[in-house]
Amino acid sequence: MKAWKALFTALVSSWVFCLDQAAKIYAHTQLKEQEPLVIIEGFFNFHYVTNKGGAFGLFHGGPEWLRILLFLLVPLFCFALIFMMLRDAKNRFHVLALGFILGGALGNYVDRLRLGYVVDFLDVYVKDWHWPTFNFADSFIVIGVTLISYFYIKEQKESKKNPDTK
Repeated sequence: MKAWKALFTALVSSWVFCLDQAAKIYAHTQLKEQEPLVIIEGFFNFHYVTNKGGAFGLFHGGPEWLRILLFLLVPLFCFALIFMMLRDAKNRFHVLALGFILGGALGNYVDRLRLGYVVDFLDVYVKDWHWPTFNFADSFIVIGVTLISYFYIKEQKESKKNPDTK
C-alpha cells in the first residue's frame, strides 16, 4: 500500500473517530435522562438513546452470545476487509470513503467495548414518523458506503463501455 493512502486514511478516520466520540460524550453528559432537545421543530432533535443492537436496532433483543459474536468479532473481519480495499483504492475519493467507514466503525466499536452499547442521539422525524436514532459514526459509514457504491457502479459502467481496458 502506498504511504499516502495509509496517512490519508489515518487522518480521515482519526478525525471522524474524534468527532464521533466528542459528540457522544456531549450526548452522554448533557442529554442523558433529559427530554429531547428540539433543534428544528417537527424535523430534528438531539435525543439520547442507547443501542445494544446493530443498525436500526437489529438484534437488540437477541441472545448475548449472538450480540458478542456480531458486534465484537465480526467488526475485526470488516476492519481487515477495509484495509484490503484500501490497497486497491484508485483515487483519493475512494480512500476518503474508506476513511469515513473506518472512522465510523471504530467509533461504534469503541462504544461497544467500553459501554456495551452504542450511544445514538440524532433524531430525524416528520410528524409521528421517526427514522431510527443514529450518531455521527453511522452517518459517516453511510456516506462512505454510498461513495464506494458510486465508484463501483461508475467503474462497472466504464468497463462495459471500454471492455479492452482494465
